[in-house]
Amino acid sequence: MTTDIPNYLKFAFGGAAGMAATCFVQPLDLIKNRMQLSGAGGGKPEYKTSFHAFKGVLRKEGFFALYNGLSAGLLRQASYTTTRLGVYNVLFTKLSGSDGSPPSFVVKALCGMSAGVVGAFVGTPAEVALVRMTADGRLPIEQRRNYASVVHALVRIVREEGLTTLWRGAIPTMGRAMVVNAAQLASYSQAKEMLAKTGFFTEGIFLHFCSSMISGFITTVASLPVDIAKTRIQNMKVKDGKPEFKGTVDVITKIIKNEGVFSLWKGFTPYFARLGPHTVLTFIFLEQFNKAYRSSKTNQ
Repeated sequence: MTTDIPNYLKFAFGGAAGMAATCFVQPLDLIKNRMQLSGAGGGKPEYKTSFHAFKGVLRKEGFFALYNGLSAGLLRQASYTTTRLGVYNVLFTKLSGSDGSPPSFVVKALCGMSAGVVGAFVGTPAEVALVRMTADGRLPIEQRRNYASVVHALVRIVREEGLTTLWRGAIPTMGRAMVVNAAQLASYSQAKEMLAKTGFFTEGIFLHFCSSMISGFITTVASLPVDIAKTRIQNMKVKDGKPEFKGTVDVITKIIKNEGVFSLWKGFTPYFARLGPHTVLTFIFLEQFNKAYRSSKTNQ
């Protein structure tokens, strides 16, 4: 007999899993953002490779700079991941067959897209703070925002730029979330299902790991162009009332024109290096939380 997990715990387990994973991959998120902002505006790229960026941050800012923005990263997971995984698991359960059979791949993808849009809107303020905090060290000292924490960042953004700035880049963030979640959540469920049918895998961490790595690669290829547009919009400054970019299409057009089409996948290595392990760790933590809950109920 399967022990149903209450909806509120599905949300809580999702957020906790994402936050635990973020503690391990925050440096990769910082490097990814630095790479995506390198060469912004058509200038000479600051970093040639992800390893070059990693060495540059260590040399100029020190080891602990790799964890700049951790508080924003944790808040992002607490808001975005809690919402998206909670919504996805609720939809997944409701749309499964009466005999417990999983929904089709298309339905899984639609569940993922719906969950991603809702989660992205909720998590955009933390996302704006995260992008700015991880990017701050690349600016000249006099131009740095110097946010002390995510709370300090959110308060200053509202005070200096207005409440709506917290949702700057919400549309590309939601667009990215649709792509990420349709790819990540659906491909994870599908990969896990297909690998289990081969007979070489049994339910456990190794199956979760392999499913997550497949999911992470597919998601990276599909979502990186939208992610780089989101990053640049959220980090841009408004000069004389005129924003640097008009929207997602404008960002992508300028990147292709000034930096070349392959720059849309700039930061691929740290993005996958972050997304792959983050996906692996998130789903492993999530599966273990679910397992522990079911075990505790079975033993009662």
